[in-house]
Amino acid sequence: MLRIIGTTSREIQTVKNHPVLAEIEAARPTLRKSEVKVADFVLQQPEQVMHMRIVDLAQEAQVSEPTIVRFCRAIGCNGFQEFKVHIAQEMAVARNIGQFAIAEDDSIEDICSKIADTTIQRLNQIKNQLRPAQISAAAQAISTARRLEFYGFGASGAVATDAQHKFFRLQVATAAYSDPHMQAMSAVTLGDEDVVVAISQSGRTRDLMHSVELAQQHGATVISFAPQNTPLSEAADIPVFINIEEDTDKFIPMTSRIAHLMIIDMLAVAVTQRRGPDFSAHLNAIKRSIKSLRIES
Repeated sequence: MLRIIGTTSREIQTVKNHPVLAEIEAARPTLRKSEVKVADFVLQQPEQVMHMRIVDLAQEAQVSEPTIVRFCRAIGCNGFQEFKVHIAQEMAVARNIGQFAIAEDDSIEDICSKIADTTIQRLNQIKNQLRPAQISAAAQAISTARRLEFYGFGASGAVATDAQHKFFRLQVATAAYSDPHMQAMSAVTLGDEDVVVAISQSGRTRDLMHSVELAQQHGATVISFAPQNTPLSEAADIPVFINIEEDTDKFIPMTSRIAHLMIIDMLAVAVTQRRGPDFSAHLNAIKRSIKSLRIES
């Protein structure tokens, strides 16, 4: 079973437009006591922080100015000014996304525009926070898997089915299960050459966690698609963080489902690339096999 060891806050790579508040939350357990004071203040008052001078933040957090500089570097920023830029960018994105809430009196035109704009914003958000090392590790594990199984419930079950459709064409023995009993039976038949991709918008589904634990007990490597700092991401051998918050009281998950599909596409292309140039003959054969099913124009 493959396990990716998490990096400390000191090893976080700087990523353009990275979600700095999520980085602070993730790094908090590894920060010095004085840096934790800064982290707590920033998480509570991000809007206020982006207008502060370094001396103001030091005074409010009751720390020294050098502590502020060390804190910024610990979360992947070169200094206080770069840190403030990231905060401002994240707050701007949050405000833009918040403008697209659906109102009861919205017209069809409003609904179409808001959903399209929100989806574009959220996919761009995922692109900016994506960690290529996680995608690379997941693609490597899938490339060498004897069996590949996708687990998900509800809207995530639909993503699992789409993933199965993509990966079975890559000569991987694959299946998708959205029933807890089927997942449990599948999990106990896996071994150390097998991979499970567990997909969850919340990262907190109890039945999915049970299936993941069974798969790991039998030696399988587990890849997760879930938000950071959730039980599923923390349990996975190779977590892929997808941090999207959605109001699911009225609507099923929409943008998170599309984000999951985008990550599936990234993985499929990465695995195909690892197959080498000779694999294109196999893909061409698949295209020819379905050509006869289409009506000629």
